[in-house]
Amino acid sequence: MKNIKKIKIKINGKTSIIQENLTLESYIKRLKVPLKKVAIELNHEIVNKNSFKKIKLKKNDRIEIVHFIGGG
Repeated sequence: MKNIKKIKIKINGKTSIIQENLTLESYIKRLKVPLKKVAIELNHEIVNKNSFKKIKLKKNDRIEIVHFIGGG
């Protein structure tokens, strides 16, 4: 059986341990985040949703998920 490496990242300020080489898209899908209602920030930069498939998460990455809330 293949040994799967794990890495630590921070998501919304909390440490999370994930498998190495996971894409941002895969991770966001696992969290069941409604992509139409959020913005994703990776290491202090907003990420274009078209780039999620290409971005592989790395050790110590910081993800912030910002939810849009309507109102007036």
